Amino acid sequence: MRTVLLAGGFGTRAYPYTASQPKPMMPVAGKPIIRHVMDIYARQGFTDFVLSVGYLKEVVIDYFENRDLGYTVEIVDTGEDADTGDRIGRLRDLLTEPFMATYSDGVCDVDLGALKAFHEAHSGDVTLTSVPLKSQYGTVDLDGTGCVQAFHEKPILPQHRINAGYFVMSPSVFDDWPDGSLEQTVLPHLAKANRVFAYSHTGFFKSMDTMKDQRELDKLISSGQATWMHTAKALA
Repeated sequence: MRTVLLAGGFGTRAYPYTASQPKPMMPVAGKPIIRHVMDIYARQGFTDFVLSVGYLKEVVIDYFENRDLGYTVEIVDTGEDADTGDRIGRLRDLLTEPFMATYSDGVCDVDLGALKAFHEAHSGDVTLTSVPLKSQYGTVDLDGTGCVQAFHEKPILPQHRINAGYFVMSPSVFDDWPDGSLEQTVLPHLAKANRVFAYSHTGFFKSMDTMKDQRELDKLISSGQATWMHTAKALA
């Protein structure tokens, strides 16, 4: 089963690092974040990757070109200005069997076998992995008079769920795949036809959008709290 990694965006929230390096190549514990994502799949037996690149593609190509990682890596230039949906849609000729897809900057301890089984059990064309929203702010509890009762530092909000990526898709999804953003155009369009399902994951997920996120992931690894790395030994 092939896994597509979206690795071609401009990474504007990680500027100035991304002025010279694409965000997937930002290091976490000495290894590009995209490698951490690939290792999540490889640990669970999914070792056939397609990297959909664009912006600063030469950096990605140079890194992977002569590196033996123990898994298969095909790199496809889908265009510097392509949106996230286009980066998958332009690979349709390579994706004639059910496939997985994800972003190249989010780590998650999701059970990919269970995710795949969930996808195979429903009638839709797309399964996304949903996780509870973690507030970026601290919250406060108030009583009826406005008196503060408690503080909660960046709590998990289980009543709100977000799309963490970690998709499974059937090739029939391309029968009606619009151009544009995966998040704003493609998925809403497919959802209107009841073709998108969500696999609920309650474990760890974190996206590396900024250099602050990079430092937090470094800290998790150095402190032994990187749960996404504990399922099995990563490939060298």
